[in-house]
Order: sequence, then structure tokens, then C-alpha cells
Amino acid sequence: MSKVVRVRYEKGVLRPLDDVEFREGEELDVIIVRKNFSGFREEAGRYKFRVDRDVVEEFIEERR
Repeated sequence: MSKVVRVRYEKGVLRPLDDVEFREGEELDVIIVRKNFSGFREEAGRYKFRVDRDVVEEFIEERR
């Protein structure tokens, strides 16, 4: 599951600005992107990957 949560950095702690539905003590992976998105395109490009089939075409064909 993925969820985008706005946070504010205060006194060494990231504090959520939105409601979160996590259990106390739950461990999460966090990706931090500055709000001004400086360098976002280059950073996001690292997460691209190729697939060995056209999943969009398969999706369309299944619904015909």
C-alpha cells in the first residue's frame, strides 16, 4: 500500500499534516521529496523500469 502524506519537519521530527491510519509502532518506508520539486524529475527517473509486455494493451484487450 502506498500513501502520500504531507509532513512538516520540526525539531528533528517529521510531523504529519494529514490524518494517518497507521498502527502505533508500525515501521514504514519513507521517500522524501521537497515541496518545491527541485530535481524531482531526475530523482523520479531512477524509479522507472521496463516490463516485458504491454500491460496497457492487455488491459484494453481484456475489456473488448
